[in-house]
Amino acid sequence: MSNYTFNGLGMSLGNLARLSDAQTRSISAENFSGGKGEGGKATKGTGAVPARELGQGWKVSPSIDIERHKLCTLADIGGPGAIQHIWLTVHPQHWRRLVLRMVWDNETTPSVEVPLGDFFCNGWGLRCNIASLPVAVNPAGGFNSYWEMPFRKRALITLENLSPEKVEGFYYQIDHTLTEVEADRAYFHAEWRRSNPLPYQTVHTILDAIKGKGQYIGTYLAWGVRNNGWWGEGEIKFYLDGDRDWPTICGTGTEDYFGGAWNFEHPKGEYGVFSSPFQGLPQVIKPDGLYQSQQRFGMYRWHVMDPIRFHDDLRVTIQALGWRATQEGQRRYLPLQDDIASTAFWYQTEPHAAFPALPDLNFLEVI
Repeated sequence: MSNYTFNGLGMSLGNLARLSDAQTRSISAENFSGGKGEGGKATKGTGAVPARELGQGWKVSPSIDIERHKLCTLADIGGPGAIQHIWLTVHPQHWRRLVLRMVWDNETTPSVEVPLGDFFCNGWGLRCNIASLPVAVNPAGGFNSYWEMPFRKRALITLENLSPEKVEGFYYQIDHTLTEVEADRAYFHAEWRRSNPLPYQTVHTILDAIKGKGQYIGTYLAWGVRNNGWWGEGEIKFYLDGDRDWPTICGTGTEDYFGGAWNFEHPKGEYGVFSSPFQGLPQVIKPDGLYQSQQRFGMYRWHVMDPIRFHDDLRVTIQALGWRATQEGQRRYLPLQDDIASTAFWYQTEPHAAFPALPDLNFLEVI
């Protein structure tokens, strides 16, 4: 019997020296099962032609192609264990055409269902680097996720190509550990929604109908502005455990929630783009005076050090507010009708409520 009590989860700098009986495995196009001693054995694959003079073991299968309108399985792992890191890359034109799904322990509906780019804080189909703690995006379009994703019986990760075009050159690696999972570790969830346009004098719903016990851990917004002037006066609101008309947690402005202040403006007349461990406005897409006619923004907020805990239910909304022209010396808010796509991240107990049906490719499209 082992003397080691550490199961290898909840990794940090503070426990890297601790020994564990956990087993490290990795799934990629060079080892589809993640099996021990099964890497690099391929004799056919997307690298077979470049490796034709070198043979087996010389990068014969570094990537996969995904046929049009097809669903492929990236990982099917028996538990218990946890996914600890995901790296992948593909051409940006596919980021809203590919849907990432994750199912834990043989549930009938996915716990993660998000367009690929939005899951990695790249919702606009234009490369944007991210330097945060749980999500890192590095040149050129290297997507990394460090969210811990525990499972007890099975982890199933799939990718669906919604487009009529074949996806060529999808590279990926899913690093995970096989180990015991404590009873108090919940399951990872992520859900995508879009309001395009947001109806006048309504709020964008980031999340609702969440039932169970857990904690909300993050928000990514791809926000397309359709008006002149400042667009981020709106408040984010968290309705917890029976809240109906009035939330328990109410923010004071969009830029405030994402860790900025005073319209993200710095220096005067420019947005202060930033990417930090827990908050960021890493992407500002400017109009070009011709066909690129709208301002677009990408923002993230991770509740790593301040998770929002709920015990029964959760609903999250955000307002879209600008300013009307000053009249009689008094300013007034302007409800906006922007294009807002949100990805919500949270942990909770299972079973979870089924997500709303994901829209079709035309509604997912960046337009």
